[in-house]
Amino acid sequence: MFVSAIDTVSRFTRPIHTVTRLWEDTRVMPGSATLFFVNADGWALTCKHVASQLVVAERLASKSATFKAERTQLAAGKKSRSALRALERKHGFGSGVTVEMHHRFINCVDGSFQLEIRLHPTLDVALLKFSGFTTMRPTRFAVFSGPGDELKQGKSLCRLGVPFPEFTNFEYDAEADQVRWTTTGRADTPQFPIDGMVTRHLNGPEGIVGVELSTPGLRGQSGGPAFDSHGLVWGMQTATNDLDLNFDVDMDVLRNGKSRHVRESAFLHVGHCVHVNVLKQFMRDNGVGFQETA
Repeated sequence: MFVSAIDTVSRFTRPIHTVTRLWEDTRVMPGSATLFFVNADGWALTCKHVASQLVVAERLASKSATFKAERTQLAAGKKSRSALRALERKHGFGSGVTVEMHHRFINCVDGSFQLEIRLHPTLDVALLKFSGFTTMRPTRFAVFSGPGDELKQGKSLCRLGVPFPEFTNFEYDAEADQVRWTTTGRADTPQFPIDGMVTRHLNGPEGIVGVELSTPGLRGQSGGPAFDSHGLVWGMQTATNDLDLNFDVDMDVLRNGKSRHVRESAFLHVGHCVHVNVLKQFMRDNGVGFQETA
């Protein structure tokens, strides 16, 4: 049903690869998110919570650089450890705290570039503007549905993104005490589609702001388009909600010839998508051109 649509949408949908590290931990954790381009001027849509992490990453880099510079000024001696702990507290570093976060935009543009971020004031939507690059990789761009009021219960949509990061081109540099990207390892992550039926509308102070789908959006698909079998964009994946089914189980079962007691509660995981009308209005408010059907 969505075979040709996925081929179309994949031409303007791109992954964001993320690596993070916690304080005094050498393990590097990969993550991912999604964006999709709306025009040849370098504008793309993603979630506000995704774009906000780009800002956080810059702040962490600045804070880490300041900490390392001040650490080199600490005098050696018996009080050096207590002074180091005081410096850590000053900068808010401690167990379980994220100290590094790095992002890469995959197959978006060639050459160095500047990135402008515009956040929606109330909803989980953001615009990214790539500029200063030499070449844009996408050659096709999103086409949005014109009549947004036709997004009703029972309509089937597909979402595309990169929920299962498989890239491995990163490492922890012990000498520099930081994460760095490498030229070895796997540099890509396969895209993953998931379909679902529109179950309910999501309302806000402004009216209908989104739709609920019968299947969950997956981590890494945030910021990816929700589209129909023709490849028309009707929304953007933003979150997953958990609905209590009230089907609690507390019983003995037989598994592989052995008795086992099972106690669990069942939930229905549904996806939340920003409505196409919200996306189009946000682009109009920011003077961003886009294509839509009549």
